[in-house]
Amino acid sequence: MTAAPAAPPTQTVERSAIRKIATRLVPFVALMFFINYLDRTAIGFAGPNGMNDDLGLTAAQYGFASGVFFIGYILLEVPSNLALHRFGARRWLARIMVTWGIVAVLFTFVGSYTQLSWLRFLLGVAEAGFFPGAILFLSLWVPGRYRSKVLGLFYLAQPLTTVLGAPLAGWLLSHDGVFFGLEGWRFMFLGVGAPAIVVGVIAWFYLVDSPAKAKWLTPAERDWLTDEIAREHAEKPAAAQAHGFGALKAAFSSGRVWTLSLIYFGFIYGLYALAFFLPTVIAGFQDQFGTTFNLVQKGLITAIPYLPAAVVLFLATRHATRHGVKTGHIAIPAVTGGISIPLALFAGSPAMTVFIITITACSIFAALPNFWTVPTQFLAGAAAAAGIALINTMGNVAGFAAPYVTGWLADANGGDYKVAFFAVGALMLLSAVLMVALGRRDRVAVAARIPAPVAH
Repeated sequence: MTAAPAAPPTQTVERSAIRKIATRLVPFVALMFFINYLDRTAIGFAGPNGMNDDLGLTAAQYGFASGVFFIGYILLEVPSNLALHRFGARRWLARIMVTWGIVAVLFTFVGSYTQLSWLRFLLGVAEAGFFPGAILFLSLWVPGRYRSKVLGLFYLAQPLTTVLGAPLAGWLLSHDGVFFGLEGWRFMFLGVGAPAIVVGVIAWFYLVDSPAKAKWLTPAERDWLTDEIAREHAEKPAAAQAHGFGALKAAFSSGRVWTLSLIYFGFIYGLYALAFFLPTVIAGFQDQFGTTFNLVQKGLITAIPYLPAAVVLFLATRHATRHGVKTGHIAIPAVTGGISIPLALFAGSPAMTVFIITITACSIFAALPNFWTVPTQFLAGAAAAAGIALINTMGNVAGFAAPYVTGWLADANGGDYKVAFFAVGALMLLSAVLMVALGRRDRVAVAARIPAPVAH
């Protein structure tokens, strides 16, 4: 008789499974996120480069049109994530992407402030559930100790969207009248919207709903991943694994979920204040410092803060993977970002302004992927879907508030952004305080569950 081949060591299976997920699954989902973030922030490039003048928009109108996206997103956020859990990520994420791609292309033909606002609202409706769905999807593929690494690789797409997308947007904007006589900003909307449809169709065939269905994993890798993830879920309390209405109740009644929602609000308020108004701040360098840049140069300057941010994000998630996610991985960047962002407007040169904004961008992106490992530490299944969606909903409230309030405060102060950026800094500092409070409460709760040593 021929002896059966020996099973590979568990450590070998573990390493190869995580490596395959990191190289075959995460980059594609990150590409989807890249296109997602570029489409939702394209208005930030279009506004100061022709769109605001052509449509006659004030700063407040531009801020409202930028932010109303998140109202549509908020309305369908939780239902969309529950639908993803029910119908499968492959179908649902592909459907979301094709839908938002169609709406994104329609921005090419917008003719008024009213039309712009309605299209931004519909884009939010179309995109609803994509980001929390992607976070949940990736979280279901790896055990908890690897989530910081996987989500960090996924999150690299966000700063890289600006690193690559800002020069791309500048190049598209510079082609004024070249394509069927379209203004440069209209051509840009077309150029960044169409890829969403193409990649959405590919996603339908490329994605797999769970490790158990992945043919590119070996049987040993599938079994190890399935068993590890099932074991983690089994260790969570019953309320955290609820389904249906119980899942909604578990998420909406959790003080930890609401605290995390407020923490995330502060981070996203800072992120979108930068995303939508950094191109405007750069466009103002001419009046403030007497410097002039063309469209491509403005795009390259906009990209500068995000390349170091991508490096810091990678290093921060690697450190968290090795040592475990701690309160400091989230709270310290919040403090740094909260202090730095208002200082940018007091800088004495374009170079110093961009340097300080780079510190802010690094701070935000150092914290976000580590932040998203926290909800799945105490929620599973449909309850995790509902909890992640609720937290992201609060972030999208910030996404609406940040551009609108920033624009309104700028108008109220004669075009000066100092008050608006101090408000951003204050909210990020509040996130730091809440994260420290949450971490301290969790440590006390853990200590209370550990039996005291018996005296001898």
